[in-house]
Amino acid sequence: MPLTEHSQHLRQLQEPVGTGFTAYSTAQEVMQGIDLTGVNAIVTGGHSGLGLAVTRALSAAGAWVTVAARDPRRAKRALVGVRRVEIEQLDLLVPESVEAFAARYRREGRPVDLLVNHAGIPATGGLDHDRRGYETRFAANHLGHFQLTLGLLPVLLASGRARVVTTTSGAHRHSGILWDDPHFRTDRHDPALAYAQSKTANVLFARELDRLWGDAGVRAFAPHPGIVADTRFNRSAGDDVRRALGIVDGTGAAIIDPPSGRKTIDQGAATILVAATSPLLEHRGGVYLADGDVATLDPGTGTTHPQAGVAPHAVDPEAARRLWELSARLITRSPRDLFSLAV
Repeated sequence: MPLTEHSQHLRQLQEPVGTGFTAYSTAQEVMQGIDLTGVNAIVTGGHSGLGLAVTRALSAAGAWVTVAARDPRRAKRALVGVRRVEIEQLDLLVPESVEAFAARYRREGRPVDLLVNHAGIPATGGLDHDRRGYETRFAANHLGHFQLTLGLLPVLLASGRARVVTTTSGAHRHSGILWDDPHFRTDRHDPALAYAQSKTANVLFARELDRLWGDAGVRAFAPHPGIVADTRFNRSAGDDVRRALGIVDGTGAAIIDPPSGRKTIDQGAATILVAATSPLLEHRGGVYLADGDVATLDPGTGTTHPQAGVAPHAVDPEAARRLWELSARLITRSPRDLFSLAV
């Protein structure tokens, strides 16, 4: 495909659908009139910050929500009073934990109508590796969710109209996949770059998952919620870092300015919920969303503004296929083995 034709195709893919929502929209506004009675949902990290807001919104609309948490006791405390919720243990850095979670759900035989891959490791802190030698942000933010989604594929297909929503970030703009060294085994030690790579991986994963399984009834989306200072995820950076990023003021209070991406928790959850529930997306998938709608393709001017749209490298179909093959190898299964799970 010539470059101009390729670019035009990506622009058409990332055409907004006209939801009517904006950077200011809240979770409550997005969910108005949405009835999820009978829907089975899974939310990883659904007990904290944006994940908790998503869990509450889905439950309030009638869904049964399984919250997957590394620490079920902490999740239980956070979810007191939320109806139609069950909690299961899941550690995205431990392949056996991911497989055990998926196997339990497959044994139950319940279809999964909605999978929200939300849990993750932030850009702050040191550069670490899991017991396999994989960089932890790539391993948790992408590989763990890749393995989980494929493990749940039979029950996602059983739904007939499932959605897989993987939370990404505007940080994807800072890096594509580092094909020569995705696990930072050389001297290139940079947690922020590792986080950016993992967020690009989230978008590419949605792109390829939708290409492979969209026609079978599994649609995939990658929403960017904005920058939400008042979450445990971002508070872990500390006030000095958050001030340097311009998301808190001198007193440590969150700066709220939705057009620039600085949002409240409810505003941040809104775009995730659009991806999860909007009827306008029934026949669209493999797209990046921001500010309550499908985001446009960035023109490639080099801007790093978090709301500037999706970078072409994050929706490139060849990169999406390459990442899928790499991910399949890294979780020690061949693509053929992974596809057999759906049989």
